[in-house]
Amino acid sequence: MSEAGGGRGCGSSVPQRAPWSLVAATAAFCLVSATSVWTAGAAPMSREERQKLGNQVLEMFDHAYGNYMEHAYPADELMPLTCRGRVRGQEPSRGDVDDALGKFSLTLIDSLDTLVVLNKTKEFEDAVRKVLRDVNLDNDVVVSVFETNIRVLGGLLGGHSLAIMLKEKGEYMQWYNDELLQMAKQLGYKLLPAFNTTSGLPYPRINLKFGVRKPEARTGTETDTCTACAGTLILEFAALSRFTGATVFEEYARKALDFLWEKRQRSSNLVGVTINIHTGDWVRKDSGVGAGIDSYYEYLLKAYVLLGDDSFLERFNTHYDAIMRYISQPPLLLDVHIHKPMLNARTWMDALLAFFPGLQVLKGDIRPAIETHEMLYQVIKKHNFLPEAFTTDFRVHWAQHPLRPEFAESTYFLYKATGDPYYLEVGKTLIENLNKYARVPCGFAAMKDVRTGSHEDRMDSFFLAEMFKYLYLLFADKEDIIFDIEDYIFTTEAHLLPLWLSTTNQSISKKNTTSEYTELDDSNFDWTCPNTQILFPNDPLYAQSIREPLKNVVDKSCPRGIIRVEESFRSGAKPPLRARDFMATNPEHLEILKKMGVSLIHLKDGRVQLVQHAIQAASSIDAEDGLRFMQEMIELSSQQQKEQQLPPRAVQIVSHPFFGRVVLTAGPAQFGLDLSKHKETRGFVASSKPYNGCSELTNPEAVMGKIALIQRGQCMFAEKARNVQNAGAIGGIVIDDNEGSSSDTAPLFQMAGDGKDTDDIKIPMLFLFSKEGSIILDAIREYEEVEVLLSDKAKDRDPEMENEEQPSSENDSQNQSAEQITSSSQEVDLVDQESPEESSLNSQPESPSSADMDNAASVSASEQNSNPMEIHETTSLDGECTDLDNQLQEQSETEEDSNPNVSWGKKVQPIDSILADWNEDIEAFEMMEKDEL
Repeated sequence: MSEAGGGRGCGSSVPQRAPWSLVAATAAFCLVSATSVWTAGAAPMSREERQKLGNQVLEMFDHAYGNYMEHAYPADELMPLTCRGRVRGQEPSRGDVDDALGKFSLTLIDSLDTLVVLNKTKEFEDAVRKVLRDVNLDNDVVVSVFETNIRVLGGLLGGHSLAIMLKEKGEYMQWYNDELLQMAKQLGYKLLPAFNTTSGLPYPRINLKFGVRKPEARTGTETDTCTACAGTLILEFAALSRFTGATVFEEYARKALDFLWEKRQRSSNLVGVTINIHTGDWVRKDSGVGAGIDSYYEYLLKAYVLLGDDSFLERFNTHYDAIMRYISQPPLLLDVHIHKPMLNARTWMDALLAFFPGLQVLKGDIRPAIETHEMLYQVIKKHNFLPEAFTTDFRVHWAQHPLRPEFAESTYFLYKATGDPYYLEVGKTLIENLNKYARVPCGFAAMKDVRTGSHEDRMDSFFLAEMFKYLYLLFADKEDIIFDIEDYIFTTEAHLLPLWLSTTNQSISKKNTTSEYTELDDSNFDWTCPNTQILFPNDPLYAQSIREPLKNVVDKSCPRGIIRVEESFRSGAKPPLRARDFMATNPEHLEILKKMGVSLIHLKDGRVQLVQHAIQAASSIDAEDGLRFMQEMIELSSQQQKEQQLPPRAVQIVSHPFFGRVVLTAGPAQFGLDLSKHKETRGFVASSKPYNGCSELTNPEAVMGKIALIQRGQCMFAEKARNVQNAGAIGGIVIDDNEGSSSDTAPLFQMAGDGKDTDDIKIPMLFLFSKEGSIILDAIREYEEVEVLLSDKAKDRDPEMENEEQPSSENDSQNQSAEQITSSSQEVDLVDQESPEESSLNSQPESPSSADMDNAASVSASEQNSNPMEIHETTSLDGECTDLDNQLQEQSETEEDSNPNVSWGKKVQPIDSILADWNEDIEAFEMMEKDEL
């Protein structure tokens, strides 16, 4: 262990070889000693206001938890739009997202220690009794090892930790005799068969009843897992070992961590996203701090804190040095290639990286934590929530937001580290946005699209386990909490494990003598839990001075986050050609393409085709650059094609008792009133007769002046629109006739015309899948009069409106690894096509077939008006910022597209026709969905 490594406490006051419990406790919470420091940049919040906000958090938790218990329990999760429980196998499959569900009352277990933190001890005692009475861990269901560990095993251990604390206090839980711990031990043994691999990395999934390899298990054939999936086990497994004395759990978790460490890329000290559990080969070689890797880094540092093992700190600091060298581009955190870390792997960031500022606080590196957190907050202020992914110029890349808690987590830790009341205001904004945009009568609903404000019928267990815990702690004083929170460490699911475990049942060797560590100078360890006088050297405006330059970063037209090309150029190296810079008319660019094995072919039919043959490249490095260039072109064209598509529309139920809180995702039509350019349409709904709307309506008096509901099928959409318009309807909603269809599982599309002139259709028409349409139909049956708002984006909902009668109106699987140079070719077609009758709007396209990936990738542009689209965005070395808004094609006036599109340099000559319509990397999205969903 480096002399600079493990002994740095607050102000270096902890002896080098102090008892590990003291070092762990000090390292974990030395940041709290800074809470008396506050910056003068924000007015201090009064205790009364903090108490008011804390009480508001309690009320919000009661709303979410109460509705789960009333409408969903014992199901795993609540479906807040339909007010029922989500039971595995009874609802349409959501793919890997459902791997968290094991028919073990997930939300209740995940919420156990939250109840105690929120001082709901009576409710906690009742909840523990329900878990012991009702929960079965022996179900024939395949679950994610990672999700089951952090949510269920962690939930049981967190519940046990606080149950024994309450019992010791003498008022509650006097009957408790380690029953939750026994359940945790039972579950731990059920997860152990997943580690039966030569590498020690666990299988990603396991059957709770039959294990892994039995025929009945329906699992055990997987070859790959994510780094976070294999590296986020040590806290729960080690705690289970130390609570019970059964060392096997900690041994297996350590072995998996050891293997990941040994397989790091030795020159960059980075790890990839996906690894083969049998061979240890990296399957996805991009690296970042977000989805697929995030909690691996978190658990290295927290394992040092909880277990007192200095090897974990050395590993973390080695990785952290690499992160700050390559991934951190303040205020951005961008994925890179592990073997060529100066090259960015993508041009967007995912929402899960929002945890990283909080981890940097625990590390003690405050400045970059403040910078990244402020950038994320600016994105939230623009979109109300943090989109699931957003680009480097802060446009929406993936529009979902499943009520993730990571940003609230970082906000809490930054407040604890700085005492700056600014972060209390940030927390207040989070509370207001949740109540205003996500609250529905039966709980809180995830956002389907942050641009429109539409909802998804989903309330994940982590929302109760983490969000309310961090928000309450943000506003609570020490006396508001019935125990000392500083005696515990948070797992990645915010479950609480006591720090005294560091001295309990220490039967595992603390030092891994087989690992080799990269030599680092002592400065690499300087920022591990520093003295607060170093963080805030006689300057009460410290945090504000860091935030100030970033306060308008999202709204600026020329973000300066990506500087790798410029840095490389200034250092004397020739910068590689990037897809965003490419000009088909530039002879130098064509020569570079040739060197990379990429040919530009002009076809007779007007198409321009890019073809890449790795064996024709000048060198293996040039071949890698060529593969990267083709991948960038695919991603760039896909992104630009998505920008041209019409975004989803919103159907917002504004009548009692919904008051605008339920927002349904709707598909637009290629005809009728364009809601993005005109005022929204509001009215009561009525079913048309005939329901299919394919002939003259027999109930015109019922739909006159209302929004007609029509069933899909039997005739063209435009014909339905004409019939309801002729009957006097002011709008129409077509509901899918495929029972059970949902925007959660099916791609949204635009309703096409009938091939005739549709200028005569003046009313707005929207499409709802069956599940979303059923919400309106059920509301009609229950309340008769149902009023909705049709718009391009949900209108603000103010909780005070409920007092009014009528309120005013929401994997890189195609990424062929640059390291795997083969003689196969990639080709990209640049072509115009006629649009299909149903143009896909979904931001989750299907993954291309393996045959496509192994042989050729073909991309064609699909543009509705058959107009060639130009690339206007490029990077130059002079850093000038040019507004090209007037040169862009007219697009829908959504919030996302209303900002000027600009370039970082001079104007680029247009390519004759742009590649588009490529199925984007769905596997990366699925990996994100798996990580703490």
